[in-house]
Amino acid sequence: MVTLRQLFLKHQAQTSDFPLMIEVERAEGVYMYGVEGERYLDLISGIGVSNVGHRHPKVVKAIHNQLDKYMHLMVYGEFVQAPQAKLAEALYTTLPPRLDNMYFLNSGAEAVEGALKLAKRYTGRTELVSCRNAYHGSTQGALSVNGSESFKNAFRPLLPDVRHIHYNNLPDLQDITERTAAVIVETVQGEAGVRVPENDYLMHLRARCTEVGALLILDEIQCGFGRTGTFWAFEQFGIEPDILLCAKGMGGGMPIGAFIAPQEIMASFKTDPILGHCTTFGGHPVSCAASLATLQTIKEDNLLAGVAEKAELFKKLLVHPRIKEIRHCGLMMAAEFESFDVLKAVIDKAIVNGVLTDWFLFCDNSMRIAPPLTITEDQIHEACEIILKSIEETVGK
Repeated sequence: MVTLRQLFLKHQAQTSDFPLMIEVERAEGVYMYGVEGERYLDLISGIGVSNVGHRHPKVVKAIHNQLDKYMHLMVYGEFVQAPQAKLAEALYTTLPPRLDNMYFLNSGAEAVEGALKLAKRYTGRTELVSCRNAYHGSTQGALSVNGSESFKNAFRPLLPDVRHIHYNNLPDLQDITERTAAVIVETVQGEAGVRVPENDYLMHLRARCTEVGALLILDEIQCGFGRTGTFWAFEQFGIEPDILLCAKGMGGGMPIGAFIAPQEIMASFKTDPILGHCTTFGGHPVSCAASLATLQTIKEDNLLAGVAEKAELFKKLLVHPRIKEIRHCGLMMAAEFESFDVLKAVIDKAIVNGVLTDWFLFCDNSMRIAPPLTITEDQIHEACEIILKSIEETVGK
């Protein structure tokens, strides 16, 4: 009899020659369970997705309730659908008043694509500026503004007129000019290994964009929806974007993304041509219902209040000579090791021991730690004990 593993390898497109091959039967809270009873404490939340944990009861209930009403009806933006309208209103309550229009899509990469189009359409300019070591997605436009040449070279030609600057580098801001349609930047860089803005970098970036008339696009696909301890990461840095991107933790496990902008800017898609941006499945009612339940859960369960303390507990417990540094913004964390080889051995052993971690695309010597915001102190102790044990069992002191 053919096994699921054999089917996975034979018929499902692969993204590397070394998939993890963990066969998950079910997931609940911070844990995933294998077909033979294995239990894994999930420290990466499906790469920043399960902010309220796997299968949160409120999210599951919202999905069931919506399934009993309707699923897909019509392409986005034509029918009045309660899940979309209610989610848009709820998002608006978390935002500065100027950011009042939400465009719902299926993913973070789609949100990036829509935002880049919107910026060029609204400004009439063509140049896009992004940061080195930035990750914004894998579709053509998103890949064009990614900051890693090794990920891009095999797929050229990509979008023209893209310039890259260094994150946290103030002199580079002079490369943003009157030709620039938009600067797209992660509020906290994720795949670069959790790089946090320093020296009022974002305030200087905001000022430069305003000075030259460029739009500022903040990518909060990883760091939004409470990951950093505030609902939006930009709240901690004294600025507001012109366009805001979100996805990942937004859906409570369901696929959804959005780009958010003032109505004046978003209106650029309505004429010359009409339907300047359109999507069939974007704003799917089941995903919107799940997202609204996720937002409400973060607020009603006061999940933001414990983020800082939980991050400090991780830092307190994860002390070992092999760990060189821990960088973080809330529960978006990176534990740095001396090399990829050392880190990979620790990650592999941690999985065997029952903790799932990962590395970063552009920082492969750092361990990703981004658990559900619902993780408890006892579960943090459990996770850290397993990580330290895994270090000792592989690379020692």
